[in-house]
Formats: sequence, structure tokens, C-alpha cells
Amino acid sequence: MLSLFGVPVDAAYHVVSAFAQLLAPVAGGLATAAAIVAFTVAVRLLLLPLSYRATRGLASQARVLPQVQALQKRHAGQPDRLQSEVAALYRREGTGQFAGCLPALLQLPFFSVMYQLFRSARLGGRPNGLLGHRLLDATLGSHWLSGPGPLSTQGAVFLGLFALLAVVAWVAPRVARAARPGEDAGPAPAVTRGLARVLPFATLAVAAVMPLATGLYLLTTTTWTAAERAVIARIGRSRPGDARPPAPPARR
Repeated sequence: MLSLFGVPVDAAYHVVSAFAQLLAPVAGGLATAAAIVAFTVAVRLLLLPLSYRATRGLASQARVLPQVQALQKRHAGQPDRLQSEVAALYRREGTGQFAGCLPALLQLPFFSVMYQLFRSARLGGRPNGLLGHRLLDATLGSHWLSGPGPLSTQGAVFLGLFALLAVVAWVAPRVARAARPGEDAGPAPAVTRGLARVLPFATLAVAAVMPLATGLYLLTTTTWTAAERAVIARIGRSRPGDARPPAPPARR
């Protein structure tokens, strides 16, 4: 195990084990899987203030997109001028080109810790007792293509996980658009539309090569993200002070 993750992974081991003990009377043999879900929820609650700001930043981005497009047309062939004008616009609106990225970036260390936790045979000089815990017929430390393989009962558990990830990836952008129906600011470039459709499904590729526990983390956090963005967007729409008049059209 990488020494960089030694202390955080040991801490995560104790946190997940404590959650499992608390949930055992209710969840039984699924207690450790439920503990991973609880651990993920705790991480997302910790990041909730940043997520709120990021979601509001994404809303601001959508609101100013028509103005950005107008600047792109006006200053086509003048990249330096375009960059300065767009930067000034974002400053006026209190947002930026990378609004919404920080919570996702901050999740990477937690995701890495979960991955290391369920790929390490030993922790603190002792066998990793979490690896043998199960979700139905698959151990939490197993991989889709390892052991019995994809056509086994273990493989069926992974296929169920992939199906749920696919459902979340399909539903999430639709929920976000429904929460803010007025923020579709015209047609996007074909490449952008294609990436927007494909990127949510990248979690399936990640889960296919990661331990089952890591895939469970992905499922929980992506579901949380979809629900969180919809709820925060609706809260923002319900606040009269958050509503802004439409921006004036760009001068020609």
C-alpha cells in the first residue's frame, strides 16, 4: 500500500468497521456494504457546503452562457480579447469557467482511500478483515473479471451494480434539466453534446476494473450528486432574492 495513503486508509478501516458494527443488527450480512454507503454519505455531507456553492456556480454559468456565445461571435479571431472579455463577464457574475469542479476534485482522495482499503491484504500489520465481507454472493474486495468470472453469481452482482450505475447516469442529467427548465441556453456544439451524453457512463468503466466496494461507493456518490443538484436547484428557484432579471442582449 502506498505510504501516502497509510494513515487515511487505516482511519477509513476503523470508520467503516464502526459503521458496520452499528448497522449489523439491522443489515445483518449486508452490514459492511451498508457501512460503505454510510461512509460515502458522511463524505458527501462533509462536502455539502462546497457542493451548494458549486451547484449555484453551475446555475450562474448556464445563465451567462448566451452572453459568452455572443462574445465568441463578436471577438472571433481575437483570442486574447475574447479571453479577457469572458473573464470580466465571469467576475461580474461571481462565477467562473470551472464552477462545479471543486467538490468532484475533493472527492478523489476519498475515492482513492476506498480503493486502497479494498485492495490491501494487510492493514497495520494485520489481515484486512473487510475484504471477506460480502454483498450477496460477491466479496467486497472482488473484481468483476476475477475469481469465478463475469458469468458466475459474483458476476451477476456486478451486473446488477452496472445496471444501477447506468440508470443513475441516464437519469442524472435529465433530473438536472428538469430542475432548471429555463437554463437551456440554445444549442451546444456537437462535441459538447456528445461528451455530456457519454461522460456520466464513465462510472461503469471505472466500476468494471475496481473492487466491488469501490463500485458501491461510486453508485452512492453519483446518486447523491443527482439528488443534491436537483434539490439545491429547486431551493434556489424558490428564493425570490436568487432570481435575477435576464441579462441585456450584447451590443453589436
